[in-house]
Amino acid sequence: MIEKEYLIDRLIDLAIEEDIATGDISTDAIIPAHSKAVATMKMKADGVISGLSVIRKVYERFEKDFVWEPLVEDGDHVKKGDIILRIQASYRTLLYGERLSLNILQRMSGIATETAKYVAELAGTHTQLLDTRKTAPGMRMLDKMAVKDGGGMNHRIGLYDMVMLKDNHIKIAGGVPAATAAVKKNLPLSVRMEVETTTLEEVKQALEGGADIIMLDNMSNEMMAEAVKMIAGRAKTEASGNMNIARLKEVAATGVDYISVGALTHSVTALDISMNITEE
Repeated sequence: MIEKEYLIDRLIDLAIEEDIATGDISTDAIIPAHSKAVATMKMKADGVISGLSVIRKVYERFEKDFVWEPLVEDGDHVKKGDIILRIQASYRTLLYGERLSLNILQRMSGIATETAKYVAELAGTHTQLLDTRKTAPGMRMLDKMAVKDGGGMNHRIGLYDMVMLKDNHIKIAGGVPAATAAVKKNLPLSVRMEVETTTLEEVKQALEGGADIIMLDNMSNEMMAEAVKMIAGRAKTEASGNMNIARLKEVAATGVDYISVGALTHSVTALDISMNITEE
């Protein structure tokens, strides 16, 4: 299993390398090394905060002895005009980390804010919201952290931590029964298995093959309701395919356990946050 912190650290190092490389020539030419300053981050829109724990790591790359004063926590709902963070450090450090920290914080908060809207639509149902692997390359851990901060649940992290038998696996194996049998033959029982289905016959086969989760892919609401009745709690059910916020309540009414939504992370709108720096 790949450690989350390891991937986050690698991402930050790469981001600093691509942005600063051999140095911030503008800042280093103008700002004295000893100059101290205070940065204030302020909300320019309502939303849900995510990424504070990550951007602290950004500033730690440049300076160890700085004052970190968060006024909210990841997962908090905030309003336009709220001050969410103050950082006291060298002026150079604040400028080095400004764009990278805002890029991370705005993207993650945008994901968390959108996720919270979907979660609110599911309030009062037993159906839970799942993310997908449709994330920005290299940023999957951050994207999935943001989904959790917004109240959603993380599906599998990658190809390595759960079996997902999709149409191409099933086709080359020769059908759902053959695909599930191959998994059981080659992998330990402790590895969870999900099977994508598009018909009620495939649902039946996935259930007989020992699927832990059965994906109901691009089915009508009526077919999903019939599939849930057929499965009768013997496996978890996941509705997938063209899911949007307008459909959530009617899909949840079919009785599915999960609804997965790729739009949470593949169509991100950044949450507007500003950073103002003043010299001490």
